Amino acid sequence: MLINCIAYQHGRKLADIPVEDISEYIQQPETFVWVALKDATAEELAVMKEEFGLHELAVEDANHRHQRPKVEEYDDELFVVMHLIEEREGKLEVGEVHVFVGTNYILSVRNNHARDFLGVRARCEREPKMLAKGPGYVLYALMDAVVDGYFPLIDKLETEVEALEERIFTKGAGNTNMRRLYRLKRKVTLLKHAVLPLMEAAGKLHSGRVPEVCAKSRHYFRDVYDHLARIDASLDSVRETIGTAIQVNISLVTIDQTEVSKRLAAWAGIFAVATAFAGIWGMNFNHMPELEWEYGYFAGLGIIVSASTFLWWRFRKARWL
Repeated sequence: MLINCIAYQHGRKLADIPVEDISEYIQQPETFVWVALKDATAEELAVMKEEFGLHELAVEDANHRHQRPKVEEYDDELFVVMHLIEEREGKLEVGEVHVFVGTNYILSVRNNHARDFLGVRARCEREPKMLAKGPGYVLYALMDAVVDGYFPLIDKLETEVEALEERIFTKGAGNTNMRRLYRLKRKVTLLKHAVLPLMEAAGKLHSGRVPEVCAKSRHYFRDVYDHLARIDASLDSVRETIGTAIQVNISLVTIDQTEVSKRLAAWAGIFAVATAFAGIWGMNFNHMPELEWEYGYFAGLGIIVSASTFLWWRFRKARWL
């Protein structure tokens, strides 16, 4: 679905144009066309390929979707993939944005995600001097918007981890804490898969041999790279904290299980003594002196109770009960 198709000249909006006129506008000097699509079909991408002269391999990747974040260079054209991540009902959902960038055009294709980039367009149009740098600056603005969307997720993850750390010593909450910790770990892993490849890709746009289309904006891409590096460091810190919390939680569960085992062993010992006495006097030999004693039954019960009480006291003193 086409969101908008606008031509810019010298950093200012020239006109909203129909798709079929794109090839005419990109021939004009100091002019580029910015097209935004949402959940584009193969037919729409085929039209854009015809209008902009997009590389067939980049178009093929855009059609297949589910791409890893990356920056690929095809002659004077760039193909960029970024992951859009948002949280819904406690789960992270991943969308993609594919960006085709040339010297006189930029095409962004948003897939499986409700978030739009109208704010990015408005921001660029408010800064005509920056927009005059061309499609490379627009690519920076899009990347910056995507990366800025990761920060609230990191903050929320850190808050959830801190809350779990406070609950981790709550008695009887071991299984619940473990499930929550693993859910957080999956979220961190998903974010890591979005951030780390994009950080590596952003490094190609500000250092070494920078693609020509990004040459005027290379310093801005370094800012994006720095943000991604901060996010990556935060993710490593959160992941390390989660790993430590998992180990502590496992230790606490083991301690609780040990305490239960000790209590069971203590009670088993107490009943074993009572069973031993009862077994001895239950052998029914003809010449057992205790069998003929008038108070033998009561004495036997007294010995069993006394021995059991003594063991209970000893186990209690040893904190097994």
